[in-house]
Amino acid sequence: MGLRFAEQAVAASVVDAPGTLKALRTAGADAFKLLGFPTTREEDWHYTNVSAIASAQFEVAMDRAPVGAVQAATLAPYTFGGTWPLIVFVNGRFDAALSSLDALPEGVRVMPLAQAATDEPELLSRFLGTAVTPSRDGFSALNAAFAGEGMLVHVAKEMVSETPVHILHLVNAAGANVMSHPRHLLITERHAKASVVESYIGLADVPYFTNAAVEAFVEDGATLQLVRIQRESRSAQHVSTVEARQGRDSHFIAFTFQTGASLSRSNVYTVLAGDGCGCTINGLYMLDGQQHGDHQTRVEHVAPNCFSREQYKGLLDERSHGVFNGKVYVHPEAQKTDGKQTNNTLLLSQDAQIDTKPQLEIFADDVKCTHGATVGRIDETALFYLKSRGVSAPLARQLLMYAFAADVLETIDSPVIVEALETLTLERFTGEGQPG
Repeated sequence: MGLRFAEQAVAASVVDAPGTLKALRTAGADAFKLLGFPTTREEDWHYTNVSAIASAQFEVAMDRAPVGAVQAATLAPYTFGGTWPLIVFVNGRFDAALSSLDALPEGVRVMPLAQAATDEPELLSRFLGTAVTPSRDGFSALNAAFAGEGMLVHVAKEMVSETPVHILHLVNAAGANVMSHPRHLLITERHAKASVVESYIGLADVPYFTNAAVEAFVEDGATLQLVRIQRESRSAQHVSTVEARQGRDSHFIAFTFQTGASLSRSNVYTVLAGDGCGCTINGLYMLDGQQHGDHQTRVEHVAPNCFSREQYKGLLDERSHGVFNGKVYVHPEAQKTDGKQTNNTLLLSQDAQIDTKPQLEIFADDVKCTHGATVGRIDETALFYLKSRGVSAPLARQLLMYAFAADVLETIDSPVIVEALETLTLERFTGEGQPG
């Protein structure tokens, strides 16, 4: 879009911003003028060059009238059976006709962010923009400058919902050269429990840019599971940031499944701010061709007696390039911290590449923290064993890749989602199923 074009666009976004969103858009516009797009000179972006995004000419989704209608039948392969509350965005715009909120569990409220800016100004002023701040980086600033397309999901205190809320983003051919900046605000009040699934699907192989942000607040004793599925077009670029804030005895569970886009970047951050809380942050990425996928995580232990568990797995084929940078930061007050972090990668070709950097920064005395990374190739002994039992070489290789990936999928607390992602994983290795 070009830096100057982007600055002009974000300046225009502030005009006529609805309700309480105006302050966030203004802060985002100001921050983007200072920060611009990140470059490889910055440590956190050293391995990811975003010049293809910065130099492109995209049209802002929220400036367009909704176009590119999608038939209801098109949704079926992406809705896990169609029984959950469903929120649909098409080409970056909320589509009320395709959405279905009749099955919302008791105590769960869902509304477009623009509506919430008018109906729930106090709630938004308390939470919106406080986790994913405009000053974090250029993409967070850009997202804030265009804040408006997104959802508020609010779970009342002590309400336990076993039914996930599914937010589905679709882009078809009419979404070519569009940039969208969805921002979702998830609030789980005290002792509540809920799940949110967020899917990004490219229906056509066209270029576009998604720059998403999720702000998650998990209050005292609450549990929130967030599953993110990124299957964008192979011609698209996708940047996303999830930032959670956790209270006492809370649990934040995040899973990232990433196979799409030519260039993707996933940031998952959380702050363990309450005594006795914990997080489980896992992910699986499978890349081939010349795809570039970057995963950044940061777990900040602020309070004592907290735990963090993190496992990311990657399968990289052909000339793909993966990046993993996971940081666990332990404050001096965070005694009795228990943290574990691993990144395991299989390189399936001579040209595939991974840059992995697990990090621990510990400023407390009484902690138990481990981290590690492994990079390897298909186990030749296991391959030989399977072939000696009559399994063909291609099938043996597929089985070993699937087994490597499948165990991290089983950490998701939903059999329906596990089964769906296992199917996608198997299709990926057998060359069947949907693109991405």
